[in-house]
Amino acid sequence: MGNFGFKELRLVSPCQLTEEAYKRAKHAGEILRQAVTFESLDRALDGTDLVVGTSGIVTSGEKHYVRIPLTPKEFAERVKDSEDVIAILFGPEDTGLLQEDLMRCDILVNIPSSEDYPVLNLSHAAIIVMYELFQVKAKRPGGPRPTNEQEREKLFLFFDDLLDAVDYPAFRRERTKVMFRRLMGRAVPTKWEFHTIMGVLGDAAKRIKRLEPKKD
Repeated sequence: MGNFGFKELRLVSPCQLTEEAYKRAKHAGEILRQAVTFESLDRALDGTDLVVGTSGIVTSGEKHYVRIPLTPKEFAERVKDSEDVIAILFGPEDTGLLQEDLMRCDILVNIPSSEDYPVLNLSHAAIIVMYELFQVKAKRPGGPRPTNEQEREKLFLFFDDLLDAVDYPAFRRERTKVMFRRLMGRAVPTKWEFHTIMGVLGDAAKRIKRLEPKKD
């Protein structure tokens, strides 16, 4: 984190940080001293706009959208102009992120590696992701305006309204909503693109509701 300019470390139910941890941190010991500990992932994510999960396991097939990942380079390119507070989640070395953790994520990142040994050590995975982000950290003047959390949540509400309007099956709704959120997270649309999509979804839902037969 110190090498690539990252300073805010949030730990969820961590092991005890002993003197050995500070010795290993060397000149970046201040990052450990200022780290904040949380009892749950939900609390740790308070105040963040975009949640990015890392996983060494990728499920093939387009229907397995929960685990459709970006590479670290692709992820860095897509968020380089973003002004969001981005949380990058790394799971424990033994289990990685659990399925329920991945369901919370807007974007999934996987580091391509050998099929014979696909899972990296936590420290190695973290440094690769942070390196790619560091490379594109400089802002490009005059680029497209990014969206904010409020706009994205409004878009998801519009999508929910459309699912209601078409009477989308309840047993498929939650996974479809996650799929749409993940799709938008990978795409990282600009502000103009977001408002265009919201307009299409909103108009479609209103028209469908107007065409519904009136109940006696």
